[in-house]
Formats: sequence, C-alpha cells, structure tokens
Amino acid sequence: MHQNKQLWYQKKGRCSQMWFIFALLSAIFAALTSILAKVGIEGVNSSLATALRTGVVLVMAWGMVFLTHAQTGLPDISRKSWLFLILSGLATGASWLCYYRALQIGEASKVVPVDKLSVIFTLVLAFVFLHEEFTWKSLTGCALIGAGTLLMVL
Repeated sequence: MHQNKQLWYQKKGRCSQMWFIFALLSAIFAALTSILAKVGIEGVNSSLATALRTGVVLVMAWGMVFLTHAQTGLPDISRKSWLFLILSGLATGASWLCYYRALQIGEASKVVPVDKLSVIFTLVLAFVFLHEEFTWKSLTGCALIGAGTLLMVL
C-alpha cells in the first residue's frame, strides 16, 4: 500500500505540473493561430473565416473525443454542466467573431495584445464569481499586463 501511495504522489506531482506545459503549448498555438489567420483572412469575410476555422476545430475536437472513447461520458453530463458549456461555447463564438473582425481590419501586433486583456477580465471574474484569491502578485500582474498592452497599442 505504501508503494501505491508513493506512485500516486509521483503521478499527482507530474500532473500538477502538466498544466503549465499545456498552457504554454496553448499560447504557442494561439500565436500561430493569429499569424496564420491574419494571412488567411485577406480578402475573406471575417464571419466566413470564423465559420471555416470553427468547422476545422469541430472536426478536430470530435476526432479526439472518438479517438479517446470519451463519447461514452455524454449521458453523465449534468444539466448544469450542459448549460455552462453551452454558454461557454456562445462566449467563445462571440470572441472568435470579434477577434477575426479585429484581425481583419487591424494589425496583428496590436489586436493580439488587446485580446490578451482577457487575462485581466478572467482574474476579476474568477475573483467575483469563483471566489478565487486576488493576491498582490495577481494585482501587480494585472497592472503590468494593462500597462504593457497600452504601451504596445499606443
């Protein structure tokens, strides 16, 4: 039993650090998304471009669901989870539509930093609605992100 507990702690330690690797990969892919989209959106209606991108994401996401056999969990999703996942999807759609339009008419080097103000909004919303801790570090980080964004876009 002691060995099982030790393996659990080792696994938990690795998993607790994996979030950073996935978040970093997310940032890299988001950067690629912006650059590839800026080139690809030239001469294309921004809503149409968003729909095409969304179609690709949809196929990729459902591909992963079936590849990992996660579709078996569909009946287990609660009504609350359905509601909030649908609302999250609507927010994502609105974000992508606005992002692609901004990217089409603005410079990527200015649109992307403004888009990343979502970090500040997320921290505030997490504090208000999820009761997450707002520390001096997060407050300082928000101030620096805000100042950095202003510096980059002005």
